[in-house]
Amino acid sequence: MELYTVIAFIVVILFLVVALFQILLVIGCPLGEFALGGMYKVLPKKLRFISGINALVLLVMCGVFAAYTGLWSVSSSINFHMMASIITGFLVLNTIANLFSRSKKEKYVMTPLSGVMFLFCLYLVLFT
Repeated sequence: MELYTVIAFIVVILFLVVALFQILLVIGCPLGEFALGGMYKVLPKKLRFISGINALVLLVMCGVFAAYTGLWSVSSSINFHMMASIITGFLVLNTIANLFSRSKKEKYVMTPLSGVMFLFCLYLVLFT
């Protein structure tokens, strides 16, 4: 199996894991200190809604990279390279934002996670 295929699988799995994390926040699991500034152990309803939107966006990102890398066969005229590039740009901004979080849990868990996702996505965008 080629390196880019392995990285593509890892990226798709990471997007799914983070989407699942957001869904756990939506249903009230006490993981709020790892997200959205870490101000709440259990997110209030307003922030749970935001986590729900985040989960949907992450699933779309997952689909974009699955299609872009050929893991998911899609016959479409959508420019997946451009979409993957935009997502990669978002991930670098997300990594920087997590780095400045007041929550130590968010800073020390989510910053490296989004940083790894950024680097892997950057590799895929540059070399596929």
